[in-house]
Amino acid sequence: MKIAFVTHAGLPELSADDRLAVEELRRRGARVEPAVWNDSQVRWSAYDRVVIRSCWDYHLRPDAFLGWLERLEEERAPLWNPAPVVRGNVDKAYLAGLAAAGLPVVPTVRLERGEPADLAALLDRKGWAEAVVKPSVSASAFRTLRVGRGDAGAAQAKLEELLASSGALVQPFLPEIQSGGEWSLIFLGGRYSHAVLKRPKSGDFRVQQELGGSADPTVPSHGLIEQARRVVETIPGPWLYARVDGLEIGGTFTLMELELTEPSLFLGTDERAPARFAEAILGADYAEAVSGTVPAVNEASGATSS
Repeated sequence: MKIAFVTHAGLPELSADDRLAVEELRRRGARVEPAVWNDSQVRWSAYDRVVIRSCWDYHLRPDAFLGWLERLEEERAPLWNPAPVVRGNVDKAYLAGLAAAGLPVVPTVRLERGEPADLAALLDRKGWAEAVVKPSVSASAFRTLRVGRGDAGAAQAKLEELLASSGALVQPFLPEIQSGGEWSLIFLGGRYSHAVLKRPKSGDFRVQQELGGSADPTVPSHGLIEQARRVVETIPGPWLYARVDGLEIGGTFTLMELELTEPSLFLGTDERAPARFAEAILGADYAEAVSGTVPAVNEASGATSS
């Protein structure tokens, strides 16, 4: 079996985390190659599996990335997660749909590109003393701001600059991210695999490791896992991997993001996780998945999703 792990030009040899899965796949006889998503010379249809991993610059050129997804669909390349799932996840506007489905989601106001917006008035209307402002297509806390009500006037120019080139999200700042940390629960092949608890460095609110945050393997409660499972059950169509990010507030899991595009899976935090991921990849049947005859990866794992 020939497998592509899709990455970006700045990380041509994949992340250390993903190389753990590569080792497991090679032990099982698979041939695995890194492939840069926007390299026009790659023949994606030549692979038995095309697994999106570290396309961590997609948010800088979202139109090109969406075009790449369309190209793979036309070539019927066996992409995981499948293009429709990824396409629906690129813009964080998907949070509105999850909230409408009755899931506890961090309150979110989405502003369209070019839309006039008064940040101070928005905070007053919502009653938010502090807010987080970020692009609706973003990764790694790119252009993410924490704004207090007293700073909203000064931050207005930054919001307008953001809206000149993209949509934006405005959400209340939740102090639990500093006091309790942000959970990431990882599901592989339809099944819960493992979790980490991410914390920002002192004085910050961003949990990304490249910004000084930490991610420690932590065992969540059964209730927390079940609440995260309800989130992945909303994913339309077959999928291979999902990362559910959120805060535990008063025993309730409040969703921050459902990562289906290119999330770090923290494989290095659980000794069995690389093998679980390898087995899920090898068990994924794209032809049956796109034909709709079986629930693909999820059937193979003994779990199902909608």
